[in-house]
Amino acid sequence: MAKRKANNLPKLHVAVSPSKIDLGTLLRMAAETAIDGVKFDGIDLCLSTPHCDIDATDDDLKRLAETIQAAGLEIGTIAPTWSGGNAWGSETERATFLAQVRKACNIAQQLRKLGVRPFGSVQVDTAASVEQWAQNPDNHQKLIAKTFTEACEIAAEFDEVLACSGQVNCGGIHSWRRMLQILEMVDRPQTLGFQANMAQTLQYLSSPSVPEDRLLPENVDNNFAGNDQETFEGAYRRLTRALRIWTVDLRVAPSDDKSSSKLDISRCAGHWLRDEDGLTKRFLHVCWDGRAFSGENQQAWHDALETMIAVRNDHGWK
Repeated sequence: MAKRKANNLPKLHVAVSPSKIDLGTLLRMAAETAIDGVKFDGIDLCLSTPHCDIDATDDDLKRLAETIQAAGLEIGTIAPTWSGGNAWGSETERATFLAQVRKACNIAQQLRKLGVRPFGSVQVDTAASVEQWAQNPDNHQKLIAKTFTEACEIAAEFDEVLACSGQVNCGGIHSWRRMLQILEMVDRPQTLGFQANMAQTLQYLSSPSVPEDRLLPENVDNNFAGNDQETFEGAYRRLTRALRIWTVDLRVAPSDDKSSSKLDISRCAGHWLRDEDGLTKRFLHVCWDGRAFSGENQQAWHDALETMIAVRNDHGWK
């Protein structure tokens, strides 16, 4: 049997919280980890110190670009911090949220102009809890849609795309149906899309805050359903069918629940990267969510890269 040629797209990135690893260590580990000559191509960047201050100057960004390029890496998606703002609070809170979106889009554009960021999105969420949102759901959904529409106007000024991260702990996007509702209310598919973070989006299957949106039977394990794979696959297909058309960014990761070690990450990633007609090729990089990384555990980095290579071999292209 002829050996399958290695794919080189999508590019393989890694993201690690600034609270876990400083930027220098992140770049060194990303650059040095290799399997048969294949390495990570870049990083997704959090706009928080010590990685990158959201109030970074042009000179700061130039130095950052030079540092990352010197490591042989690139930047993809960037994630701002919200600093007291949210998408459906008071006018002051909404204004703060939008100010952070503007700062993030400006940084994203500057990094693109500096040649270190060839693709990627600007990550957003609603930045407030489900409990707060539940006090006035209908009004809060309208405010989120209004804020995100205004955020789209900002992103369009910078020729950027926003990727809303599906998270069950963020009000208004805490179930797959509510996430879809917001995307459809804004209806700016060229500017606002969905970020499928496999660890977090997986929780949409059990929908802890909205039982009526649950996709798995109550007696079936949320994370893997190892003894009922057919049921799990059916629920996961329904989830990805609903949100895949909106997906502009993919974070590859195991579930936060360690009991899901049997989760076939590449198979699940394939549901986001393929539709009924085959590969969608809607985004040019995928990112490993390295929240579990700490320090310089070389084996963890090796295992992550090995998983990412498998995803690209199974669902990538040349």
